[in-house]
Amino acid sequence: MPSAVDDYIKQNESRFLEELLELLRIPSVSTLPEHTEDVARAAGFVASALERAGIENVQVIPTANHPLIYGDWLHAPGKPTVLCYGHYDVQPPDPLELWKTPPFEPSIRDGNIYARGSADDKGQMYMHIKAIEALRSTNGGKLPVNVKFLIEGEEEVGGESIAKYVPKNKDRLKADVALVSDTELFADGVPTLCVGLRGLMYLEVEATGPARDLHSGMYGGAAPNAVYGLIQLLAKAKDGDGRILIPGVYDDVAIPDPVEVESWKRLPFSEQEFLRLVGSTELTGEPDQSVLARIWARPTFEVHGIAGGFTGAGAKTVIPAKAVAKVSFRMVPNQNPDRVLAAFKKWVKDNTPKGIQTEVRVLSAAPAILVNPHHPAIDVAAKTFSETLGKPTVFIRGGGSIPIVGEFASELGIPTVLMGFGLPDDGLHSPNEKYRIANYYLGIRTIAHFLERYGEIS
Repeated sequence: MPSAVDDYIKQNESRFLEELLELLRIPSVSTLPEHTEDVARAAGFVASALERAGIENVQVIPTANHPLIYGDWLHAPGKPTVLCYGHYDVQPPDPLELWKTPPFEPSIRDGNIYARGSADDKGQMYMHIKAIEALRSTNGGKLPVNVKFLIEGEEEVGGESIAKYVPKNKDRLKADVALVSDTELFADGVPTLCVGLRGLMYLEVEATGPARDLHSGMYGGAAPNAVYGLIQLLAKAKDGDGRILIPGVYDDVAIPDPVEVESWKRLPFSEQEFLRLVGSTELTGEPDQSVLARIWARPTFEVHGIAGGFTGAGAKTVIPAKAVAKVSFRMVPNQNPDRVLAAFKKWVKDNTPKGIQTEVRVLSAAPAILVNPHHPAIDVAAKTFSETLGKPTVFIRGGGSIPIVGEFASELGIPTVLMGFGLPDDGLHSPNEKYRIANYYLGIRTIAHFLERYGEIS
């Protein structure tokens, strides 16, 4: 039986959608300096939306980089407090030529919104705000729980500002649980709660050979080549099966509980469908590990890009003096980023080719996180999700990283309900990113009912 909240959401679907489309039109690419004003504009848009929804004490907080947004509603004495987190920044849209429609001109096709940030995370973050609006509008301006919002504009570049803000503002951010919608359903129509995330350490490795670029005819065969030296180094990091060969990386890896592994076998997972989403001829990785274990419970080492030498049109026969690679580790529970970094630096030093100098720079680092699936808020979320979609809620891990979840656990001592509504084929960080409109409304409804039910357990 639809409730007043459900009716309100249904009656306002068109407006809710138009507001999201307006936010998606703002190119809030946090990593590019030319979009700094756009990121600030997106922060202002989100702050105004919070105020319209009835959130109080809304602040756009300047940082050394991009603004944070804080707001609260604290008029439910004796009820739990929920800290809602999201981010309004997005990844660069490149390569633009692969988009069917411009990334910042939202297009609706086949029931989906196609735009950069539609699923990650503007569409999912905005569901929280609309859920609050629906609850207050149907309950005389009141909420069933106390609510705090903390929304950032640097998640896609490591979240440095929020990582500094949280430890310094523990009293202000005190809550019983955090709520994050930046994950996905395991499969279409399957209610899903994520109870684990891999950590991430993002690095640059710079290789230096000769003092300047050299003529390959005059010096080739005798002078070290920085690009080739970097390739030689990185090629030693993994064997042909994808197993990491850097000593010490696997030392602290926590093996998943057999009960958890057994539950993964019951998930509606198809390796062939996963391969289709990857779009390759075959999958890689440790052959003695299942695909789900590889992406959820095993560490990874990836090379994201290499720059150096000449790559323009035509020919220029130089021996490059410098080369830089962007690389990362995804870390799993029990792995300490400092220990992994130390192991990697030692390995780089020991394996740098003759004539090459190397330097490792850390751009960001965050540990893995596991959430207790028996926490009362997780239990309420699972029951609410099941009732909304009419199926049992499944518990999964995520292969990606949301650094702030670890900060909430270590600094605030609270677990996080990771309740996402994306789909596996939404194309996060890729051309033609999408978000299903029906899931946008589903998310608003489910979050609203979760807050209602969570308020009843006090």
